Amino acid sequence: MFDQSLESSSLQPVPSIGVPALVVSGFLGAGKTTLIRHLLHEAQACGYRMAVVSNEFGELGIDKAIFGQESNAHYVELEGGCVCCQLSNELLTTLHDLWKLHNPDRIIVETSGVALPFETLVTFWREPVVHWVGEALAVVVVNAEQFVEGRDIEGTTEQQISSADLLVVNKIDLVTEKAVRRVESMLADMAPGTPILHSVNGKVDSAILFPPHPDDEGRLNVRKKRDIIPHTHEQFVAEEIIIKSGISKDSLILQLQKLIALRVKGVVRTSEGIWLVQGVGSRIQLVSPPRDLPKNLIGRIVAIRRI
Repeated sequence: MFDQSLESSSLQPVPSIGVPALVVSGFLGAGKTTLIRHLLHEAQACGYRMAVVSNEFGELGIDKAIFGQESNAHYVELEGGCVCCQLSNELLTTLHDLWKLHNPDRIIVETSGVALPFETLVTFWREPVVHWVGEALAVVVVNAEQFVEGRDIEGTTEQQISSADLLVVNKIDLVTEKAVRRVESMLADMAPGTPILHSVNGKVDSAILFPPHPDDEGRLNVRKKRDIIPHTHEQFVAEEIIIKSGISKDSLILQLQKLIALRVKGVVRTSEGIWLVQGVGSRIQLVSPPRDLPKNLIGRIVAIRRI
């Protein structure tokens, strides 16, 4: 169990919107490690400090050798079990230690190929991690070739997909465009309404998985519409939307859903008070904001859409 005596709010200042977290899951060989390496490279290029916790079901330690080569990143490996069950308490302790010692801007947890992302995501809602973490998202990487061939789809893969916030169809260069559409149709049946991205070699723009918020102007200009460099045939745009104070919660949610955005994030003063807005696809969540929220963020939403 986590030693509550280790918790101390004076050890580390909590960021205004919390540290964004990503749980990367997917069946064996889907391309999870490749995706994370790409995200590490992008984080380094933007000056973000990344922490990665990887869970290999065996004890070979290959991921440690791979991620250990990356600079500007802190890596911890949990071996000999699964973070969604046997190692859940170890994961909790590890996450809190990483936050206290290294003050990361972003956190990634890579599950083993047989773990379920939702069970791992629950860790971010537990004490004491819940006090400093921001938006936590479950991303499931799907091997397009595996689906086309009909391999290992039932059971674990299907359960992983059904609990995803976002799906990344990887290795689309190994199948035809018609096959990609068929894979998307299969995924829509398994996880209705879940946004789907395409990737080759795990290359997905990190601004979609870790969306910028209006206070990131020093590293990302989101005041103006800007094209995000595409890694496949898809193109995306990030734009800032100004929301006037006093809007009702229902009207706000409806307005954001009409954007048909992949991700939305920001802070709005509604008729029911100030809320932190986080959205993936059609799912829009309004949660209580932190007490030290900068006032210049209020009324500003960043939306990332396909174009």
